[in-house]
Amino acid sequence: MLIVGVLAMAAGIFLLLNLAAPVISTKKDITKISVTKSDQIVIPEVGISAPIVAGGSEALEKGAWHRFPERGNPVDGGNMILSAHSFIFAWNPLQTRENSYFYNLHKLNVGEKVYVDWQGKRYTYKVSKMYEVKPNAVDIEAPSKDAHLTIYTCTPGGSADGRVVVEAIPE
Repeated sequence: MLIVGVLAMAAGIFLLLNLAAPVISTKKDITKISVTKSDQIVIPEVGISAPIVAGGSEALEKGAWHRFPERGNPVDGGNMILSAHSFIFAWNPLQTRENSYFYNLHKLNVGEKVYVDWQGKRYTYKVSKMYEVKPNAVDIEAPSKDAHLTIYTCTPGGSADGRVVVEAIPE
């Protein structure tokens, strides 16, 4: 009976650590994140740093999915759309934290900066709007002639609840 109790307590602690892992957000020093040949998004104020990945929905497992690349990027303008998971459970708490790329996106504020490293150059954006939409809202991915960045993820309530949307404009 004691062994079962200890195992149950260990399992509970493990689950608690795993669920709490993404909550731990460390403000990132943008000067210490160097621009590389790999494309990435960095949001220092909420501890977000994720590779930008092209492809299908499997890209969500690897970072921030660049949805509809033909609609925009920092060089050509338009609506650059990035989406990532807010929470992914893994068997290792550090892996849970690492794979929950946009967990803290909802904590961002209007006026804060977002950095996109694209093709070896850093582009700076300023958050202009934050809002929530229903899960089926597709208008956030609409093409645009104006250069801007649209970032979204599930709300803290989960994928059926809605999406947190951040819009940012070039600075």
